[in-house]
Amino acid sequence: MTFEVHAQGAVHVFDCFSCAIHRMAPICEHCRVQIIGQGVEVEGHWYCGAHCARAEGKAEIVDSV
Repeated sequence: MTFEVHAQGAVHVFDCFSCAIHRMAPICEHCRVQIIGQGVEVEGHWYCGAHCARAEGKAEIVDSV
């Protein structure tokens, strides 16, 4: 059994969630980790959290704990 993910005008077909996550998850632009769950987007750039965003000069980002 397969399923489709429609994103940004493209259709992706997967047979398991782990493959979909591996293919679709954004990559932190600072530490290069794959972002699974909560990440932050700043001005079109993805980071795994506020720490990495601040390391890239995005000082206005704060973690919500």
